[in-house]
Amino acid sequence: MDTKTFFQSHVFKGILIGLGVLAILFAGFTAGQVVGWRRGDFSDRWAKNYERNFGRSRVGFLGGMMGRPGPGFMYGNGVVGPILKIDGNNLTVKDRDNTEKVVVITSQTTIVSPVGTIVKMDLKVSNNIVVIGSPNISGQVEAKFIRVLP
Repeated sequence: MDTKTFFQSHVFKGILIGLGVLAILFAGFTAGQVVGWRRGDFSDRWAKNYERNFGRSRVGFLGGMMGRPGPGFMYGNGVVGPILKIDGNNLTVKDRDNTEKVVVITSQTTIVSPVGTIVKMDLKVSNNIVVIGSPNISGQVEAKFIRVLP
């Protein structure tokens, strides 16, 4: 069998399809590892910065287990809940799981309410908000988009 015949054969096409399937599986597993690493990294940074962000001890909340978070990971890319405190560009928000998270408002943050786009000064304590952002090195959420719920 010469090379031209081999490259046109069903065996060669089967090998190419098999390599393609392996490449897709590898890409999927790699994406899962990256997402898991980012969530774990955020959870670790959040736990290390708990006292600085909230000014109280981790004992009780995290069970005092060597500074590691309890069951489940912290969600680093978003927050949903009422605003508890407004301090300059930082909002303290009570999340769905009853944890307090610090949300940082930057110049690129878009804030939208039912009446349209608003500015940071229009936010009030007890407003229910949805935040989409990304975790920063201090374990806070840097807001890219904030929606004020009615």
